Amino acid sequence: MLIVTKTVSFDAAHLLTGHGGQCKNLHGHTYKVVVELGNTPPLPGQPEDMVMDFKELKAVLQEEIVATCDHAFLYDTTSEIECDIAKTLEKHGLRTYALNYRSTSENLARHFFEKIAARNLPVTAVSISETPESCATYRK
Repeated sequence: MLIVTKTVSFDAAHLLTGHGGQCKNLHGHTYKVVVELGNTPPLPGQPEDMVMDFKELKAVLQEEIVATCDHAFLYDTTSEIECDIAKTLEKHGLRTYALNYRSTSENLARHFFEKIAARNLPVTAVSISETPESCATYRK
């Protein structure tokens, strides 16, 4: 199997309701997202020796991840506190991004995997780093 990866990054704020450590407080990260695609079977219209054009993949990642999450407040719609913060931000015209679960790196990796897979792309893994030393990966 041939594998390609493409990396994008975005800045966002979040908090983790119910967390016992410092991450229960509002804070931000420069997230790095690495998306891995494999070519088994090859995509329609692509030669067998190419998984996907990097420019086309970048456009998908810009649309699905960066355009919606960059400089946004990522929040859990099941958390009253996070919904209150999001409502206030939205009232003032500021960007938010709703999730149905906590905005952990693990959940974000799975979320972005599912968004990219929904585009019928052969995604094999998505990794999210919120610091240079920490990374979460989701593989189906």
